[in-house]
Amino acid sequence: MGPVTLLLCALIWGSGFVVMKSALDGFPPAMLLGIRFTMAAAALCAVFARRFRLMTKKTLWHGLGVGLVLGAAYLVQTWGLERTTPGKNAFLTAVYCVLVPFVVWAMGGRKPTKISILAGGICLAGIGLISLDEGWGIGLGDALSLGCGVLFAVQVTLIDRCAKEGDDIVLLTILQIAAAGVMAWLVALLTGERPGQISGASWGEVAYLSLITTALALLLQNVGQSMTEPSLAAILLSLECVSGALLSVLFYGETITLRLALGFAAVFAAVVLASRSQSPMTAKKP
Repeated sequence: MGPVTLLLCALIWGSGFVVMKSALDGFPPAMLLGIRFTMAAAALCAVFARRFRLMTKKTLWHGLGVGLVLGAAYLVQTWGLERTTPGKNAFLTAVYCVLVPFVVWAMGGRKPTKISILAGGICLAGIGLISLDEGWGIGLGDALSLGCGVLFAVQVTLIDRCAKEGDDIVLLTILQIAAAGVMAWLVALLTGERPGQISGASWGEVAYLSLITTALALLLQNVGQSMTEPSLAAILLSLECVSGALLSVLFYGETITLRLALGFAAVFAAVVLASRSQSPMTAKKP
């Protein structure tokens, strides 16, 4: 049951890239994230209300701090999604799985293993195939998508440290989402974002992103990981980028060239390779 739950989680996360791309037609990025995270946080608070009895001052500050990194990651990811395709955004975001060992090392942890270094090299080659144009330049959307991968790697590393210090992972997640929501609303206000023509379909997409790809997917991840061997769980969750690309082709009309397909394959191979050398940790998804 655990692997099936994680596979469903990956499929839901993959669908989020296409739904987010569509929702951006009606909502500006920061406002969309503000609504999404507010709804998701409210839903999780309702489900886990009794959990707040375990709240400590340390967990509160950890959750809010990591939430700022999460909010920044989602903002950068969404700005990137505005300027590139859902499939490319999905695969370039997925590099966080490869980057985590290097972020851990940069924060004073252990040196990356040889497998991690190999995965990093394969991933770099895949990024080049996906993003570099004939003049060896990279588009703004792809660059932002890569930037969000770095931020997600930092967020995953921080969550792992907080969990090892005894913080409740569910409370940490709720606090992160709430803090990211507040951050998104502040950015929307400071930049003067205004929604465009909002249809009923746009509100339906926001509800899907909030309740399904955020709140429900999080529950599926927590349940699935508790019932599945860590390396298998990481590989199943990494299928998110594959489902994101496939759904982009089916519903967004993205064209997959041979070069793009080779780049996707290289990044996915790197993610799987990196996943086998580390246990999965709480992640961010679209």
